[in-house]
Amino acid sequence: MILDRVQFPRGTTWVSRNRFKNDQGTLWITIPVRKKGLGLQRIDQVMIDRQGRWAKKHVASLKNAYQNAPYFKEHMAFLEGTFFKKFERLVDLNLSIIRYLMTNLNIDTRVMLLSELNIDEQGDRLILELCAQAKAGTFLAQSSAKKFMDTSLFSEAGVTPEFFNTPVPIYPQLWGDFIPNLSSFDLLFNCGPKAKEILMDVG
Repeated sequence: MILDRVQFPRGTTWVSRNRFKNDQGTLWITIPVRKKGLGLQRIDQVMIDRQGRWAKKHVASLKNAYQNAPYFKEHMAFLEGTFFKKFERLVDLNLSIIRYLMTNLNIDTRVMLLSELNIDEQGDRLILELCAQAKAGTFLAQSSAKKFMDTSLFSEAGVTPEFFNTPVPIYPQLWGDFIPNLSSFDLLFNCGPKAKEILMDVG
């Protein structure tokens, strides 16, 4: 379930940026979006700002960082196409990336958008309605989310919340000491077809 109709976060957000790695350490890649004068926006309303040379800069940064990674060249065409393709909405660019990663990690799971569903709820009740539409009896959430959830509502609805700490896969990287929690592309660039096996072995 991709919550494309919830509010786009103010400030920095994973919705529009992610972390890679270069010889200086962490390399942030950010997609610029239009915010000025627009107030609060839903994620599915956020438009990409095509002004400037950011697409060319991002491609050059990734080439400099990963040109010696074993499997980088296999994915470069997709990245170039993604940055230079004239996506108008940020959500469409993100969905293209998500589906590409799912294909390359052999993840065969149905993807649904909140905007495709007739749901007008917020917070915990939104989650419970999503669980109902998916006929889910369990809701899996990161441990950090527990303090924001009313677990009694879940019990009343017959949904069991289960909490977990995100496991960190360890794998070969370029540029010195291992940095956790980078973009999934870092794993693909360095490990290629072994990426899913590495993910499945964590925990």
